[in-house]
Amino acid sequence: MTGSAPPSAPPARPLARAAALHYTRGDDALPRIVASGRGAVAERIVALAFAHGIPVREDSDLATLLAAVEPGSEIPVEAIMAVAEVLSHLYRLNHWLGSEAAPAAASPDPA
Repeated sequence: MTGSAPPSAPPARPLARAAALHYTRGDDALPRIVASGRGAVAERIVALAFAHGIPVREDSDLATLLAAVEPGSEIPVEAIMAVAEVLSHLYRLNHWLGSEAAPAAASPDPA
């Protein structure tokens, strides 16, 4: 036998983390965590979001911070800027999708 090392296991995949937020536009309150978790719970949160057409943003640092917050709580102060950027992107996306989905103005029939 040669002195080769035994095959090593693949590197462990980092534990998935996810959080779901609720925010009402124009509300003075900070967004609230409605669900958060790690591992299988995080994967379920993401799967439910996709299944219901809810946009998902991948940001491991933000997910780690928000997944540590108890559901029902407001987002922590440290997350305000990052969450504001996500919400801004979603508002622009919703506006763009709304204008794309709007019916075209009817034109007179040339017949």
